[in-house]
Amino acid sequence: MPVTPVQLFVTCLVDLLYPSVGERTVALLERLGCDVCFPATQTCCGQPALSAGYPSEALSVADRFLDAFADTEGPIVAPFGSCVHMVRHHYPRLYEGERAAVAAELAARTFELPSFVVDELGRSEVGGRYPGPSGTTVAYHHECHMRYGLGVTDAPMSLLRGVAGCTIVEPQRGELCCGFGGTFSLKLSEISVAMADEKLDSALAAGAQAIVSTDVGCLMHLEGRARRRGLPLRVHHLVDLLEPDGRL
Repeated sequence: MPVTPVQLFVTCLVDLLYPSVGERTVALLERLGCDVCFPATQTCCGQPALSAGYPSEALSVADRFLDAFADTEGPIVAPFGSCVHMVRHHYPRLYEGERAAVAAELAARTFELPSFVVDELGRSEVGGRYPGPSGTTVAYHHECHMRYGLGVTDAPMSLLRGVAGCTIVEPQRGELCCGFGGTFSLKLSEISVAMADEKLDSALAAGAQAIVSTDVGCLMHLEGRARRRGLPLRVHHLVDLLEPDGRL
């Protein structure tokens, strides 16, 4: 089997708060025949600054991303669709002049994990086992940047259907935002909490015992709100379920 060189774009929240997601992403890609490299000089992609209305500051952070990845080879893969959306759609708009071509080239080879596995590697399922009681019912949360920004919905569901030991349920109005939205959850906290509660209530009404997604920001938001309400809901990144032995 030919080895595919892949660059891991770990993202800030994964690196700082969910490092195990990054580790499992590497393990999955290596299991699928990829040679995973990690450009150590990478930092933030600049999305928080851009979302807050500071494009100049976002550009200076994006420059660091270009410096880190420009001389690498192969696809750039991240376990977080929000940051991939930033690189794919906003970098080409931020740059002019000689660096615009570099930004466009990096944007074209940056992928979020599920669509890279399914569409680029051609693996519609990779196995895995739910890390908990067999038969656990799970609801999938489609993060907004993945669903609406990147147009990715089928790939994560394809991988989730290949996981043993869990049953997928479909909450009503599952397309709704969870209310995280980065700094939105800080600036408009009451609205953000109400949106999270609606998402959680819908999952419970569908019989879900766990929520799965690929956005660690959404998962952090939903897990925190579920814990404060004392709700019997577990929260997982999709890659947690793709481990062959079902261990966390």
